[in-house]
Amino acid sequence: MWYFIIGTISLLSGGAVGFFVRMLIAKNKLNSAENRADIILREAKLEADSQKKELLLEAKTFLIQERNNFEKETKERRVELQRQEKRIIQKEEQLDRKVGDLEKRERSVGDKDRELTDKLDEVVKLQNRWLKDLERISGMTSEQAKNLLIKELEEKAKQEAQILINKIEDEANITANKKAREILVTTIQRIASEVTSDVTTTSVSLPNDEMKGRIIGREGRNIRTLETLIGVDIIIDDTPEAVVISSFDPVRREIAKIALTRLIADGRIHPARIEEVINKVINEVNEMIYEEGEKAVLSIGIPGISTEGIINLGRLHFRTSYGQNVLQHSVEVAKIAGALAAELGCDVNIAKRGGLLHDIGKGAASDGDGSHTEAGYEMAKKMGESDKILNAIVSHHGDVEPSCLESMIVQAADAISASRPGARRESIDSYIKRLENLEQIAESYEGVEKAYAIQAGRELRVVLNSASTSDVGAEGLAKNVAKRIESELRYPGKIKVTVVRESRYVEYAR
Repeated sequence: MWYFIIGTISLLSGGAVGFFVRMLIAKNKLNSAENRADIILREAKLEADSQKKELLLEAKTFLIQERNNFEKETKERRVELQRQEKRIIQKEEQLDRKVGDLEKRERSVGDKDRELTDKLDEVVKLQNRWLKDLERISGMTSEQAKNLLIKELEEKAKQEAQILINKIEDEANITANKKAREILVTTIQRIASEVTSDVTTTSVSLPNDEMKGRIIGREGRNIRTLETLIGVDIIIDDTPEAVVISSFDPVRREIAKIALTRLIADGRIHPARIEEVINKVINEVNEMIYEEGEKAVLSIGIPGISTEGIINLGRLHFRTSYGQNVLQHSVEVAKIAGALAAELGCDVNIAKRGGLLHDIGKGAASDGDGSHTEAGYEMAKKMGESDKILNAIVSHHGDVEPSCLESMIVQAADAISASRPGARRESIDSYIKRLENLEQIAESYEGVEKAYAIQAGRELRVVLNSASTSDVGAEGLAKNVAKRIESELRYPGKIKVTVVRESRYVEYAR
């Protein structure tokens, strides 16, 4: 029993001791963990403080840099404002001085005005006294003396006015001619266009005369098909190895020429083949028309031209005027007009657009009753062109007065392009008629003995009767002849009018 009690007590004692030992060990572990946690917390706090200090240092550095930049910019702006303030102050001082000068001049003008008024009163008094003395000395009435004086003054005024006009015109011509030469030379140098003269060919060569029969066909079926489908007249005559295509429409002539050339090269000439070839050629020519029109628009750099406008421009590729290709002429006029507008400070785009479209009426599919300017006006109006462009088109031949400077520029550019050497050919009949008209205009004036058109109509030489005309009258006659030529005749470029008045006295020593 005692052993059992002792054993139980021992057992209980051992368990208590073990429990306390484990408690101590656990407490030690807990203390160790707390210590480590404190260490980690202190290290974290130290690291956070370090990062905080670094961030604060970076922020301070950034702020200092930004403040320096701001102060620098502020300083520069302050300096610039000071400069502007100085300039404003200087301008104000200049304005004050100018105002003072103007006030002085105004006072001086007022004083001179009063002096002139006083002198005018004195002149009036002297004039009245002079008139009374003149009446007394001459024995004429005041009205008679007045008429005589007026007549003398008129003659003297005419001479002085003519001299002054001549002087002003000479000075203006020197300046104007110089400026005009500069503008034209600059313009011509910019465009540097080639001298070309195109001829529309309406004949087609044949390999032999037997081909004429094949073109005509059995009972004329082939030639009727050609003429009906294309709308041209094919003339087959005695001309060896050639046929002639006749039509008012150059596009139709071109279609007929290409189609007939292909049929001759192919050798198969019958109605079905003719219709097939013609349809292909029509499509190709239509594509060519659009390409040529588009090429012209792109070469000038004008946007916004409608499809209809491009097609009508392309049709000009097949038109000629006095041997000059109309499309090339239109492109050339656009370039010249643009260069002139740039030199004169006008709207370059309007000038170029008006120059390109000025002859668009010649591209109409059918000729109407009106002129090509009227047709071009209607076409451009349907295309939605502006009023300035419409005026440039309708006024480039002088049928309508130009309403803006750009229209005048287009008119001048058209004349320059048409009158340059080699641009156009003139028939001998129209050339002779123009020379005769020049001479007739000059010979219609009194005192003209003879008139000669020289330099291919570029100069008109007028010989006067020295007994019936004066030098002053000769100058007036030259101006009158030039103005009448401008109003009655159409001509490219300009015509020089030279009036010759001389006196010759001949004696013979025997």
